[in-house]
Amino acid sequence: MRHPERVSHLVVYGGFAQGGNKRSAQEKEKRTAMATLMRMGWGANDAGFRQLFTSQMMPGATKEQADSFNELQRRTTSPECAVRYFDTVGDFDITDLLARVSVPTLVMHVRGDLQQPFEAGRRMAAGITRARFVALQGQNHILLQGEPAAARFQEELELFLATETWRPGESNPP
Repeated sequence: MRHPERVSHLVVYGGFAQGGNKRSAQEKEKRTAMATLMRMGWGANDAGFRQLFTSQMMPGATKEQADSFNELQRRTTSPECAVRYFDTVGDFDITDLLARVSVPTLVMHVRGDLQQPFEAGRRMAAGITRARFVALQGQNHILLQGEPAAARFQEELELFLATETWRPGESNPP
């Protein structure tokens, strides 16, 4: 980060410090297979390839929500770009940087998240000194309007921003 003094709070949802390729051989193998499918079918008119990704991001979606997300994926990026992003995220590891985060931090993660394991979010929060971890009930990595996890997310966010008062430039955050 170029200007950490400008950051007063950090909110992370569904995050992780270590990409899937670094977590386990099994997860790396799964991600390799997923990247192959993305390369072959992301831009195709057949939404089946994208649906695999959609079902991991939001398994609780209605057919209309899933169809909309499938189309959004197709329209917003090429197969090559999607795979490049997927591979980059899978390979990074910022575990050693977590201890350097010095602002109040709220980390929220859905218990049944199929895209990013719940424990990855919990481990990330544990590595940040001033982090508060909130477990949300559900399975959707992308929160859907009307689901209980979305309402809880909003409540926790408002509470966090209302109670944490440290501002950038203060010499010693509380």
